[in-house]
Amino acid sequence: MAIQNLDARGLKCPQPTLKITAMAVRMKSGDVLEAVADCPTFEKDVRDWCTRSKKILLWIRDENGAKKCQIQF
Repeated sequence: MAIQNLDARGLKCPQPTLKITAMAVRMKSGDVLEAVADCPTFEKDVRDWCTRSKKILLWIRDENGAKKCQIQF
């Protein structure tokens, strides 16, 4: 299991989830993506993305004015 990081701060919707989608093709089963973004819709977008993609949103929380989450592939 590998943990990949994505810093999408400064990007606006839908760019953070597009970056997650681009990274998803390189992720293996069990890998974790830790993403941080400050887009106001990021939490809803990442929750919807996980549902559509059938991936597990491990957690999402506020961190220094941004949202940080972990997604398990």
